[in-house]
Amino acid sequence: MSKKTSIHKILPVFFAFYVMGFVDIVGVATGYIKLEFQLSDTLTQMLTMMIFVWFAILSIPVGVFQDKRGKKNTVNLGIILTGIGMLIPLVWYSYYSMLCSFIFLGIGNTIIQVSANPLMQDVSSADKLSRNLTLSQFVKAIAGTLGPVIAAFCAVQFGNWTYIYWVYLAISVVSVLWLSSTKIEETKDAKSASISGALKLLADKKVALLVLGTFLMVGFDVGMNTNIVNYMKTQFAVSQEEASIGISIYFAALMIGRFLSAIVLNWISSNKMFVYCTAFAVLSFALLFFMPSPVTGQIAVFLIGLFSASLFPLIFATGLRYLPQRANEISGLMIMSVCGGAIIPPVIGILNDAFGLMTGMILLLACLVYVVYLSFYAYSRY
Repeated sequence: MSKKTSIHKILPVFFAFYVMGFVDIVGVATGYIKLEFQLSDTLTQMLTMMIFVWFAILSIPVGVFQDKRGKKNTVNLGIILTGIGMLIPLVWYSYYSMLCSFIFLGIGNTIIQVSANPLMQDVSSADKLSRNLTLSQFVKAIAGTLGPVIAAFCAVQFGNWTYIYWVYLAISVVSVLWLSSTKIEETKDAKSASISGALKLLADKKVALLVLGTFLMVGFDVGMNTNIVNYMKTQFAVSQEEASIGISIYFAALMIGRFLSAIVLNWISSNKMFVYCTAFAVLSFALLFFMPSPVTGQIAVFLIGLFSASLFPLIFATGLRYLPQRANEISGLMIMSVCGGAIIPPVIGILNDAFGLMTGMILLLACLVYVVYLSFYAYSRY
């Protein structure tokens, strides 16, 4: 059973979520890499696969690993691997080194996501879990918001955007040291986690729908992140730097949306919040097809980020509430479905190259429509 703990125990867990947000550098990185190495949309979007494919491969084994080795130790392992991913571009910068960097970043991020969410459960009271998971995504969004700003600053001041990795490497070291020095009493699952046990949970319709929801929601989020620059440049003929501002606007909206959601969840149920957010997210996304200027395009991007901000943590918290006694396996399953971030963007890239940008955006809209259905299903059954 989750229980309240002191602020000094919850803060290093929140900080680990900040490191988790380093994965959002993929949006800025793919923009620069595409420009510097003259890549096609298809090849550029394939870079994201190097990060998110590991969620499909490693999530369930990591859930089993953390059941045996502890959640805190597992989080620290993920942060260390993330730090290695930050180091590679500083030593060697090429298309292939970025592939290697993204692989380490993907493996590290997979491990952090599987273990940090149930670790947050251990430092949260049961009635505050949805709020704290949403707030943790707010912390993650801060990293996503600052990433494009720091990268642009490094590019302008030092002539090299990859210097952002020095900042990320230093923060990773601090996070490992802080979490390592913090004592956290971890809960144990009702039964030992196993790969077969986790996969058998998919036979439960409610679990399967939630897993598909996280698959499509992460695919949507990564697809937005990696296509904002393309959208702004294609629709409004702006420069790379001006188009990149759209990414900061998107992550600022995610940050604001998650912070506001954490507050609102003190007064309304998470299921009601789920329904409201999905409905307004779909309406906001539809605006992208009709915006006449860069400013109105940025407004649409902001509204999408604002209303989609809390959807992933709401889906995740629903799963943990549904089967709290199987938290490690549920976490592994739902983080496994984060591989949607590896599959949806390359499909968008193929559609963009074949039929034009807005055709690929229709696929993102379809992802949101499913999440609308899931929100109404969750409202009546979870």
